[in-house]
Amino acid sequence: MAAAPIEGPRSSERLLILALERFGVWLRSIVVCLCGALGVVSADAAEVPLALSLLVPAFLACGVRLYSLRRPRLFPLALLWTLDAAVVVLTGLSQPVIGGEAANVMVEAMVGISVVAFQYEWATRPVAGAALAALGAAVCVLGDVLSSPGHSPDVVPLVRMLIQVGLSRAAYVIVRGLARAADRSAAVRAAARREMEVAAARRATEREYLATLHDTASATLLMVSQGDGRDWSWLPPRARQDLEAMSAVPGFETGSVDLAALLGCVPEGEGQARVRLKTRIDGPLAIPSGPGLAIFNGVREAVTNVARHAGVREAELRAWTEGDGAVVELSDAGRGFDPESVPARRRGINGSIIGRMHAVGGSATVTSRPDTGTRVQWRWHGQALAPQAGDRTQVTGVPHPPRAQVRHTADVRFIRGRLLYGTQLAVLLISLVWQFTISLRRLVVHQDMYRPAWAQTAAFVCLASVAVIGGAYLLRGRRIPPRVRWSGLGSVLAVSAVCAFTLPPEQSTGAPDWAFGVVGWHALFLLADLRAGVFAAFLGAHVGLNATAVFLSGEPTVAQWAIMGISTIGSCGFQLSVGVLMTYLLHGTAPAAGTAAAREEELRTRERIHEDMQRDHKERYRALTATTVPLLVGLGHGVLSPHDEEVRLRCGVEAARMRRLFAESDAVLDPLLNELRACVEVAEHQGVTVSLAVRGRPGEVPVEVRRELIDPVAVILGRTRSAARVTVVWTPRAVRVSVVSEECAGGRGTDEASHAPGRDTNAQVAVERTIRGGSVWVEAGWRRPAASGVDLT
Repeated sequence: MAAAPIEGPRSSERLLILALERFGVWLRSIVVCLCGALGVVSADAAEVPLALSLLVPAFLACGVRLYSLRRPRLFPLALLWTLDAAVVVLTGLSQPVIGGEAANVMVEAMVGISVVAFQYEWATRPVAGAALAALGAAVCVLGDVLSSPGHSPDVVPLVRMLIQVGLSRAAYVIVRGLARAADRSAAVRAAARREMEVAAARRATEREYLATLHDTASATLLMVSQGDGRDWSWLPPRARQDLEAMSAVPGFETGSVDLAALLGCVPEGEGQARVRLKTRIDGPLAIPSGPGLAIFNGVREAVTNVARHAGVREAELRAWTEGDGAVVELSDAGRGFDPESVPARRRGINGSIIGRMHAVGGSATVTSRPDTGTRVQWRWHGQALAPQAGDRTQVTGVPHPPRAQVRHTADVRFIRGRLLYGTQLAVLLISLVWQFTISLRRLVVHQDMYRPAWAQTAAFVCLASVAVIGGAYLLRGRRIPPRVRWSGLGSVLAVSAVCAFTLPPEQSTGAPDWAFGVVGWHALFLLADLRAGVFAAFLGAHVGLNATAVFLSGEPTVAQWAIMGISTIGSCGFQLSVGVLMTYLLHGTAPAAGTAAAREEELRTRERIHEDMQRDHKERYRALTATTVPLLVGLGHGVLSPHDEEVRLRCGVEAARMRRLFAESDAVLDPLLNELRACVEVAEHQGVTVSLAVRGRPGEVPVEVRRELIDPVAVILGRTRSAARVTVVWTPRAVRVSVVSEECAGGRGTDEASHAPGRDTNAQVAVERTIRGGSVWVEAGWRRPAASGVDLT
């Protein structure tokens, strides 16, 4: 047995990975270039050429990496990994060349951002990302040793870098996991919708096929079965057209048609059955082909009804536009009828006219009274919603958005909610881990430098409280209320101000400044669902407070400004880029993922519908090949003559079978009796007197069993000349259907009563037959299987 293929990432996860890769490359390239430029500015003039000789190749490597995003196939993975490694190596070697505190800050910022970005660039290859992170840590240690010979390397930046790498990988895993879960949930919902749509399409196709059979083959066979003494010149071409209609696969037509041109082709009939149409059509009438063909087929059936039942040979056909739709009306001055008295089993009005229009989102009405004529009206409007299969409620009133658009909006909202939850969870994790590891150590170690120290400690507690309160809402699956959000944001900004003005100015953004790099994460957690501009404004205020504190203490040197600039880019710049990424994920990736998922779902649904319609059509056509198709072929090519009594009897049997097939779709309490009555009505059309008796309490019978029970009765009724008696007997464990024909035409047709042709069934229906002279008795019985497998009767 072959292994099932491994399914790759779905839309949300795939687009998330692509967005994170681009984010990592752009973030690292921008930070490396900006911090490198500030490092060169702060270097001594004598060291600038050597520093440029190291940093310029790193800049070029970043440029090549950026170009690889546009043309990924031009660059093998080994080359890309080498370029990334070259950036951190060249950056680390520039530390001993530039020297001083600015070089340490620059290298720590550039390498720190690089190893973080590598976890996103190489997200799907964690080993490569981990190797680059290890290389960055080694380069930092090497640069520290070369710049300070004889001193042991500082492990604090190394530990901080490893914490950043771990947090980056954890954040990626969290967001990817929720994106994958969103894809799985969306796939489950899409599969359920697909099954519903496929089932609805199959039902709609079945209804259309049955309506086509009613209008073509069933009508033709019924007319042939009703007797001789007429002109049959119209029969061969009609039978050939019926065969073409039966062999066509009904589906959902696309494009538009000119309804006026279609209505000009409505057949008026032949010979004595011809109906002369007076047409008044305001054309052209361009509408979608589905509603257009539904109206055309309905009008054709209505014209046939005029010829059969109205008693007149003239009708008026009108059509005009109404808003963005069309209205078609057929009226005659015939004998009329009471529409309420027409049984549901009569398919001409319910199926061919009204049912067709409901299936395409339109409506059809029949207005008639005895002796006052009949008026049939079809309406279709472009903004009407097609109802679900089986829904007979006309859609009116205010236009609604298409159902597909509503589903797409719901999918996007769901994916966006999952991505928002994942990013908030990741940012909360970063905030708390950073605060209680790196920031807490700095606060404890440098207590003697704060003025006063208790203010810094209170600010630390306040910041932790904001994260805990917000996290409580998040973990309970609730959105942070606006009051909590804005009060928390004010508290975070107050922490920034307190820490900036109670710290020596020369230590701003330095090792004692525990708050500068962490308050942005807390603010980002609170503002995650808003646009990046709001978060950028907060960061501007945060940086402005720290710059104001430094400026008020005296004019800083160029080196101090460079150090502050590098620190700001390394921390606040990184946080701002994450905020931009979150905005892109929520407002770019989520809609794109929803669109991609909808497109994939549509393709899968179309494939399923196409496959199922083809299979259903083959099954339906196979069921007709044993009897109906040979009859139509013989009639269409003159091999069989409608003057032959045996041919007319066979046509009557097939007409009864088709009427029973049409009745399968009726929603009634007793389907067996309903389908049996459909066969009885066909026999009564032939002038046969049929008495029907039912004994016992009806029960549920599978459709396959009903077919096998009724088919022998339909055969005998179709061959009966005068009178017949049909009996249905229900018992708790069985059902029997029998027919007694007092004058049944002989021939090979009576042998068909033992089995329904063209069907393979395991229904276990027993058929008994007795012939005495001209009388025939046939009984079909079925026993319900016992639940325990043992017959208790």
